[in-house]
Amino acid sequence: MKQHLIIADDDPGIQDVFQLIFERAGYRIEIFSNGGELMNSCFELPDAFILDKQLSGVDGLDICRFLKSQERTKNVPVIMLSANPAIGRGAEEAGADDYLEKPFKIHDLLAMINKHVKRENVIPKL
Repeated sequence: MKQHLIIADDDPGIQDVFQLIFERAGYRIEIFSNGGELMNSCFELPDAFILDKQLSGVDGLDICRFLKSQERTKNVPVIMLSANPAIGRGAEEAGADDYLEKPFKIHDLLAMINKHVKRENVIPKL
Protein backbone atom coordinates (compact mmCIF):
# COMPACT_ATOMS: atom_id res chain seq x y z
CA MET A 1 0.00 0.00 0.00
CA LYS A 2 1.31 3.44 -0.92
CA GLN A 3 2.14 5.76 1.90
CA HIS A 4 -0.13 8.75 2.19
CA LEU A 5 0.99 12.37 2.45
CA ILE A 6 -1.17 15.42 3.10
CA ILE A 7 0.21 18.63 1.64
CA ALA A 8 -1.10 22.10 2.45
CA ASP A 9 -0.04 24.76 -0.06
CA ASP A 10 -2.18 27.44 -1.67
CA ASP A 11 -0.07 27.94 -4.82
CA PRO A 12 -1.54 25.87 -7.70
CA GLY A 13 1.84 25.70 -9.47
CA ILE A 14 3.54 24.33 -6.36
CA GLN A 15 0.67 21.88 -5.86
CA ASP A 16 1.25 20.52 -9.37
CA VAL A 17 4.99 20.16 -8.73
CA PHE A 18 4.40 18.33 -5.43
CA GLN A 19 1.89 16.03 -7.08
CA LEU A 20 4.37 15.13 -9.82
CA ILE A 21 7.30 14.65 -7.42
CA PHE A 22 5.51 12.53 -4.85
CA GLU A 23 3.46 10.40 -7.22
CA ARG A 24 6.63 9.55 -9.17
CA ALA A 25 8.25 8.62 -5.86
CA GLY A 26 5.40 6.22 -5.10
CA TYR A 27 3.38 8.20 -2.59
CA ARG A 28 -0.36 8.78 -2.52
CA ILE A 29 -1.00 12.45 -1.89
CA GLU A 30 -3.87 14.65 -0.88
CA ILE A 31 -3.51 18.41 -1.36
CA PHE A 32 -5.32 21.09 0.60
CA SER A 33 -5.18 24.65 -0.70
CA ASN A 34 -6.68 26.07 2.47
CA GLY A 35 -4.86 25.04 5.62
CA GLY A 36 -7.97 25.72 7.68
CA GLU A 37 -9.48 22.56 6.18
CA LEU A 38 -6.98 20.57 8.25
CA MET A 39 -8.32 22.11 11.45
CA ASN A 40 -11.63 20.27 11.06
CA SER A 41 -9.89 16.86 11.03
CA CYS A 42 -12.04 15.59 8.15
CA PHE A 43 -9.32 13.65 6.37
CA GLU A 44 -7.82 10.18 6.29
CA LEU A 45 -4.87 10.01 8.66
CA PRO A 46 -1.67 10.39 6.60
CA ASP A 47 1.83 9.05 7.14
CA ALA A 48 3.09 12.67 7.17
CA PHE A 49 1.96 16.27 6.73
CA ILE A 50 3.85 18.79 4.59
CA LEU A 51 2.77 22.34 5.43
CA ASP A 52 3.73 25.60 3.82
CA LYS A 53 4.08 28.30 6.44
CA GLN A 54 2.47 30.97 4.29
CA LEU A 55 -1.10 29.81 3.63
CA SER A 56 -4.30 31.68 2.92
CA GLY A 57 -6.42 32.12 6.02
CA VAL A 58 -4.40 30.18 8.60
CA ASP A 59 -0.65 30.26 9.24
CA GLY A 60 1.05 26.90 8.66
CA LEU A 61 2.72 27.08 12.07
CA ASP A 62 -0.72 27.43 13.71
CA ILE A 63 -1.89 24.34 11.82
CA CYS A 64 1.20 22.48 13.00
CA ARG A 65 0.48 23.46 16.63
CA PHE A 66 -3.11 22.29 16.20
CA LEU A 67 -2.13 18.94 14.66
CA LYS A 68 0.46 18.30 17.38
CA SER A 69 -2.12 19.09 20.08
CA GLN A 70 -4.68 16.56 18.82
CA GLU A 71 -4.65 12.97 20.04
CA ARG A 72 -5.39 11.68 16.53
CA THR A 73 -2.55 13.51 14.77
CA LYS A 74 0.06 14.27 17.44
CA ASN A 75 2.35 11.41 16.38
CA VAL A 76 2.14 12.07 12.63
CA PRO A 77 5.31 13.77 11.34
CA VAL A 78 4.88 17.40 10.26
CA ILE A 79 7.39 18.97 7.87
CA MET A 80 7.23 22.74 7.50
CA LEU A 81 8.28 24.57 4.33
CA SER A 82 8.99 28.30 4.05
CA ALA A 83 11.05 30.89 2.22
CA ASN A 84 11.49 32.63 5.58
CA PRO A 85 15.01 31.99 6.91
CA ALA A 86 13.61 31.89 10.47
CA ILE A 87 11.48 28.81 9.69
CA GLY A 88 13.73 26.55 11.76
CA ARG A 89 13.00 28.34 15.01
CA GLY A 90 9.30 28.76 14.24
CA ALA A 91 8.94 25.12 13.20
CA GLU A 92 10.64 23.92 16.38
CA GLU A 93 8.43 26.13 18.57
CA ALA A 94 5.31 24.85 16.78
CA GLY A 95 6.31 21.21 17.36
CA ALA A 96 7.17 20.34 13.76
CA ASP A 97 9.29 17.26 13.22
CA ASP A 98 11.40 18.89 10.53
CA TYR A 99 11.57 21.82 8.11
CA LEU A 100 13.06 22.92 4.83
CA GLU A 101 13.82 26.45 3.75
CA LYS A 102 12.79 27.35 0.19
CA PRO A 103 14.25 27.00 -2.29
CA PHE A 104 15.23 23.41 -1.60
CA LYS A 105 16.42 20.49 -3.68
CA ILE A 106 13.83 17.85 -4.57
CA HIS A 107 16.25 15.16 -3.44
CA ASP A 108 16.46 16.78 0.02
CA LEU A 109 12.66 16.92 0.35
CA LEU A 110 12.24 13.28 -0.68
CA ALA A 111 15.04 12.17 1.64
CA MET A 112 13.41 14.01 4.54
CA ILE A 113 9.98 12.51 3.85
CA ASN A 114 11.47 9.02 3.43
CA LYS A 115 13.24 9.41 6.77
CA HIS A 116 10.07 10.41 8.60
CA VAL A 117 7.81 7.76 7.09
CA LYS A 118 10.50 5.09 7.46
CA ARG A 119 10.74 4.20 3.80
CA GLU A 120 13.65 2.13 2.66
CA ASN A 121 13.25 2.78 -1.05
CA VAL A 122 15.75 4.54 -3.25
CA ILE A 123 14.97 8.13 -4.10
CA PRO A 124 14.07 8.22 -7.81
CA LYS A 125 15.89 10.43 -10.26
CA LEU A 126 13.50 13.05 -11.64
